[in-house]
Amino acid sequence: MERPRHDDHRKHAEINRVRFPRRWKQIDETRRGIVLAWLAFTVTFGGARLVTWLIQIDTRDVGDISAGGTHLHHYLWGILILAGVAIFGMVDRSPGARTWMGLALGIALALIVDEAALLISLRDVYWQTEGWPSVAIAVVLIGLGGTALVVTRSGAALDEPDDPGDESHRGDGSPD
Repeated sequence: MERPRHDDHRKHAEINRVRFPRRWKQIDETRRGIVLAWLAFTVTFGGARLVTWLIQIDTRDVGDISAGGTHLHHYLWGILILAGVAIFGMVDRSPGARTWMGLALGIALALIVDEAALLISLRDVYWQTEGWPSVAIAVVLIGLGGTALVVTRSGAALDEPDDPGDESHRGDGSPD
């Protein structure tokens, strides 16, 4: 009996190789919300840090939000958005709603985590050494979330076949 050639084995391995989704439709519908939550968390955390830094250096046209002379920290907006996601989640659990709830959840959690040090110490330590736990928590969550998405990669598409009309190798079973 003839041994399989190395080239034949390589071709077989390339056909079955799993690739990460490159298009939104290639992401399994049940995972879209969690993917958006991770992305929204990452972008919102960076954006919140940028905006608060611009406020800190006293950039023109960027300032704190206050009500009745009291500064409203952005964790408050995160808590309100989180409450909205929870209430909406009890009403609508469709895949489309879960996608939007994932986006809102990521934004809400980033706004809360960004001020975790303030919530822990009950002092405004945002730009002080005591404020670093907020950054550490966010970096750990971003890393763990991204790693979990990569490791589980449910719904990842297989390599697309050479024939664009052949749908049999798509990970989600639907056309583009």
